[in-house]
Amino acid sequence: MLRLRVSPIVPTVASFLLAALWAASVFAGWGLQAFCAGDESPSTCAQRLDTVSTVSALFAALAACCTAAAWLFPWSRADSRTFARLMGVGVLAWIVAEGVLFLGGLLVR
Repeated sequence: MLRLRVSPIVPTVASFLLAALWAASVFAGWGLQAFCAGDESPSTCAQRLDTVSTVSALFAALAACCTAAAWLFPWSRADSRTFARLMGVGVLAWIVAEGVLFLGGLLVR
């Protein structure tokens, strides 16, 4: 049986890059520029985008917790399968957080 091993750095870097993208979209104003540039008042659109960001933040918090748990807890680092599962769930949660932010932003428009 062929077993493919991926370095733990790959999902870690992916997690940090997705976290940076999410943080820039929420905190640096990328989301406002992308989804609130129309004729509507900026404050109304910003309020609705804040609601979307809050829902997205739930998944972002899950992703951050899974990534931190994978690296910080000794039982996770000792077992490569547990580490891979935690990192996989973390990366998937970041993708869901980005998706909620994007789809919610489209709906806010």
